[in-house]
Amino acid sequence: MTGTRCTIIPGYLLARIAQADPEVAPVVQATLQDSERTRGRRELMATRWPGGEPPSQGTILPTTLPLPRLPAEPVVAPDLARTVVPDDAAPRRSIYDAGGATTLPGRLVRGEGDPATGDVAATEAYDGLGATWELLARSYGRDSLDGQGMLLAATVHYGRDYDNAFWDGRQMVFGDGDGVYFRRFTASLDVIAHELGHGLVQYTSGLTYVGQPGALNESVCDVLGALVRQRLLGQDAGSADWLIGADLLTDRVQGVALRSMAAPGTAYDDPALGQDPQPAHMDDYVDLPHDADNDNGGVHINSGIPNRAFHLFATGLGGRAWERAGQVWYDTLATRGRIARDVDFATFAAATAESARERYADAPEVLDALLSAWDGVGLPVS
Repeated sequence: MTGTRCTIIPGYLLARIAQADPEVAPVVQATLQDSERTRGRRELMATRWPGGEPPSQGTILPTTLPLPRLPAEPVVAPDLARTVVPDDAAPRRSIYDAGGATTLPGRLVRGEGDPATGDVAATEAYDGLGATWELLARSYGRDSLDGQGMLLAATVHYGRDYDNAFWDGRQMVFGDGDGVYFRRFTASLDVIAHELGHGLVQYTSGLTYVGQPGALNESVCDVLGALVRQRLLGQDAGSADWLIGADLLTDRVQGVALRSMAAPGTAYDDPALGQDPQPAHMDDYVDLPHDADNDNGGVHINSGIPNRAFHLFATGLGGRAWERAGQVWYDTLATRGRIARDVDFATFAAATAESARERYADAPEVLDALLSAWDGVGLPVS
């Protein structure tokens, strides 16, 4: 089986490349094998535990990084009052270098405020963690992933030509890519923010990583990735490309990105990668078994539907997507009791409408754009 937990490249895509191209099959198979070895660890670490208490240290991962202490409830007040992060607040970042090994976290190469090392991957990771912190803090009043200023840690140069990036429940991990199909995984800001998004989900709604809640987990991480990139570039919703992972693909790939939020199913059509399988509408929903061999029920596939809904919402409203549209998604994810861990698409859509009504009661155009967006993907909300 292939583990796909919290990785940017789904196992089915790597398996297809390994089968289609003997040139890269050994390194791709090594990535798949490592993913399988660590899948259980990632699933345990990236799940919110009752009462906020994780399993004991020795049962998960021997590392110098501390186990996360998860809040029993999401760090957002029920009345949606905005928490203000002080202007002089800053992220806390630590960048490690695995040196081609797979032991985490590796050697510390840069702490918060330290000068750049000259290693482009370490610099990109450091900057990407910072850009994600900035969006959460300045737009939504959230100090880091847990809302309480937690350390943002990342390891670069993980494995040899490792074809993935992932969140393991306490830190980010980046491979350097095979150089044939994928470049280094720190090169894509939206990928960095996407994977940190799994940490945000972990500390808020804790969406179960299977079926529709798993696809929503993937989708809200794509939303975060797109918003971080758009904010850094100063783009409005209408001018952004809404692509995820465009900077990862080499010139050999016949495609533009891993996923397109604007047009799911059109990101690539390549002899080795195959054709982008994402649907854009519930009429084309892909019903798969809920196991790792089938992408945990299509979490990377069916995420195209809520991705398209967010794109329609943001472009329908116009302006900067991280403001009103992003705020509605953030409120839905992080408001105590708004969604259950096993929420399905229809219930999530209804919850976003509740968030829009509460936050923007004096701006009916927000709800109108939201309802139109969900209707556009076959999920009408009354």
